[in-house]
Amino acid sequence: MKRTSILIALILLPVSVISAETIRVAVSANFLGPVKRLKTLFESKSEHRLSISPGSSGALYAQIHNGAPYDLFLSADQSTVEKLVHEGKADGHSRFSYAVGRLVLWSPNPGRVLGPETLKSQFRHLAIANPRVAPYGQAAESVLRRLRVRETVEKRLVLGENLTQVHQFIVGGNADFGFLALSQIVDESGHVSEGSFWIVPPDMYPPLLQDAVLLTGGSQREAAGSFLSFLKTPHARRMIEICGYGLP
Repeated sequence: MKRTSILIALILLPVSVISAETIRVAVSANFLGPVKRLKTLFESKSEHRLSISPGSSGALYAQIHNGAPYDLFLSADQSTVEKLVHEGKADGHSRFSYAVGRLVLWSPNPGRVLGPETLKSQFRHLAIANPRVAPYGQAAESVLRRLRVRETVEKRLVLGENLTQVHQFIVGGNADFGFLALSQIVDESGHVSEGSFWIVPPDMYPPLLQDAVLLTGGSQREAAGSFLSFLKTPHARRMIEICGYGLP
């Protein structure tokens, strides 16, 4: 009798409750703030929920390659997604660019003047993301080489495994300033409200085209597809733009 009652209760549940899924999203650290805002908006319009796992694109790639059960990957670049598609770990037909990253040099000191000459001056430490695993670290290294200071700052570099750690190094005083994503320092209105900054001209580093893709190992791919579709809506794209990104 008890079992019959449970079955009847399940039958009477709304379809939206039964079909609700948790979408497991692997997201590059530069996009953590924006994806939290997008999560709130998406969940207000959908029965599905997001579970977010941040990290550097390289570290997340290694996890996915080794079988981590993510449904969706928001990378900080295109090449990492290309590798996953080539390896059969991601659905190439679902892939698209959702944002264009912007690199900034930032200091929590509001009175500091930052620019190309800053990197040629005397300072204690400069924080960047590890270029081996983080696309924004590769972009920062490109800027240093473009300014011909890569070798001179070598011993003053502090490497973070992702941009979240780079930000922590700067705020904690382990570095005078560092290269971040613009999205990390803008407020909800899209303005920089703290510290001083230099938005690096985009011609000083390779374009930071950021791709999203469905992962073939995910069990909630239909639900994940609904979030990918949401990212393409005008409302979501406007939010991405306010958060400090260019639109592809």
